[in-house]
Amino acid sequence: MADMDEQRAPGTGPPERWRPVPPRWWRHGPPGWSRRADERDQDLASAGRARWPWPSTVLFTAFVLVGSGFADHAQAGERVALAPAGRVLLFLSGAILVWRWRHPVPVLFGTVAAVLVYIGAGYPYGPVFLTVAVACFTAVVSGRRYAAWAAMGTLWAGHLLIAHVLYRGLPPAGDGAGSWSEEIVVATWVVALLAVSELARTRREQWARERAERARAERRRADEERLRIARELHDVLAHSISVINVQAGVGLALLDTDPEQARSALTTIRAKSKEALGEVRQVLDTLRAPGAAPRTPAPGLDRLPELVGQAASAGLTVTVEGEPPALSPGTDLAAFRIVQEALTNVVRHSGSREARVRIRHGEGRLRLLVDDDGPATGADAGGGGNGLAGMRERAAALGGTIEAGPRPDGGFRVLALLPTEAEEDR
Repeated sequence: MADMDEQRAPGTGPPERWRPVPPRWWRHGPPGWSRRADERDQDLASAGRARWPWPSTVLFTAFVLVGSGFADHAQAGERVALAPAGRVLLFLSGAILVWRWRHPVPVLFGTVAAVLVYIGAGYPYGPVFLTVAVACFTAVVSGRRYAAWAAMGTLWAGHLLIAHVLYRGLPPAGDGAGSWSEEIVVATWVVALLAVSELARTRREQWARERAERARAERRRADEERLRIARELHDVLAHSISVINVQAGVGLALLDTDPEQARSALTTIRAKSKEALGEVRQVLDTLRAPGAAPRTPAPGLDRLPELVGQAASAGLTVTVEGEPPALSPGTDLAAFRIVQEALTNVVRHSGSREARVRIRHGEGRLRLLVDDDGPATGADAGGGGNGLAGMRERAAALGGTIEAGPRPDGGFRVLALLPTEAEEDR
């Protein structure tokens, strides 16, 4: 509710049928990805550690060991037979993947080193490069892009050095230099792996941004709804309680001398409190069922005569000039609440018992002017009210403005300029 101090201060490609339809998860990530990524990010931020990927590590390690065993039989006589030392290298290159989310860069360079030693020892080619691919993918997705590029460059350069420079002193004996077509294949594999990893990183960051944006939008909607309900409750209760307060004072003063007038005041209190309870219940129903349609229409300027009668019961004579035009529901409600709040403030904070409401419209704008002759009074003038702030919020939400402040002759004036069609209805 507005106080006197607040009021008396001056105011301020291809055809569509050929385009494949992406799955629903493509925009926000595969099922479970967002949840797992969120959990991992939270772990990294709060505890400085990530989850332990034991199942996948066991699967990768087993695949590399079994596949290399088959490769050993297929390449017998061409490469060195797979000795226990080679199996240890394969096991180590797969086992260290369990730390890939904790320490992605050391794990990546460790797998690269293990693979280069394995190839340099002349052991058969096989799925040994899978461990490097998994470690590279993890490093890029974790944001260690440059380290991943450096590691993959090291892998290609090491393979080039082994195949074309060091092959004479390395097993198997009598092995010749590698073909350049093979190096092109390795280089293509490295580039493709980095490209896929970068694509996954980009998509993951995009999903994270979209999740954050959805969360911000939900918070924004919740804040806007909370402010709307706060304004509605304030406007309903401020006006009703002001009238009840005045009528209670009249009833107490006339209880002994004029019982009939006191009875009339109590009847007004009863009617006004019942009306206030109904409006408060309507606002609370909105909270309980956000998507449900309201049971009663929102008030508008068509209820202005009723508002004038309520002000008259509080001892305030209101003169209305002009007729309201056809307004959108949002503008109609805002205009009614602004006039209601302005008249409530006159009742509470002005010594004048007369107020004027002028309504003008044209050029797509509604002009509401509410003023009184003052002077300012009120025992609760030093409180911290929100009446003018609520008016300004209502007007700003529709693209309008509110000017409120004392008049040069001692009264007070509220001027509202609102679009006749709310922005959200355009």
